[in-house]
Amino acid sequence: MAGLRLSKITIALLLLIVCHVGPSMAALFNQLPKTLIVTATTKSGDVLHAGEDKFTVTWALNTSLPSGADANYKTVKVLLCYAPISQHDRKWRKSNNDLKKDKTCQFTVVKQDYSATGKHEYTVARDIPTASYFVRAYALDASGTQVAFGQTTDANKKTNIFDVVGITGRTTGVFVSAIVFSALSGVALAFFYVVENKKKK
Repeated sequence: MAGLRLSKITIALLLLIVCHVGPSMAALFNQLPKTLIVTATTKSGDVLHAGEDKFTVTWALNTSLPSGADANYKTVKVLLCYAPISQHDRKWRKSNNDLKKDKTCQFTVVKQDYSATGKHEYTVARDIPTASYFVRAYALDASGTQVAFGQTTDANKKTNIFDVVGITGRTTGVFVSAIVFSALSGVALAFFYVVENKKKK
């Protein structure tokens, strides 16, 4: 009887551990099924400007999958991701198979409740840095863990890559102000030079 009671306690503890650890376990990218078909209106070689240009991204569940394949999909998260050329020698953009450590996709395009098809128009955010990008979408389960994906590029991340030109902080207004200030400084300097010469005479 005591053995049976101990067995029940052991099972309960195991279930508690599984429930606690399960949701926090990181997804591995190479184990995710590619079930989403993702497209964007950007074309390879396009150059977009942060804070100005827009593109539209669409996603859809692959119709060749059996019914119910997306039963545990609760959320879809679409992200702007660095292409390999913009990750080279930049550890802060490095890819990692452990998606909790992965730094490929750092910018959210949209996050919303999952539906088998979706579409979103995105204005490139002002804080997007100059780099080359592609778009990836993740399907998340109820715990927020990635369970499937799709992307606009191929497995090697070489096709359909586009560029974003970031905002440097030096806007047209800043340049105009600098020019006006320089011109006024020159005028003021010339004025005081004339005044000083007249005083000397």
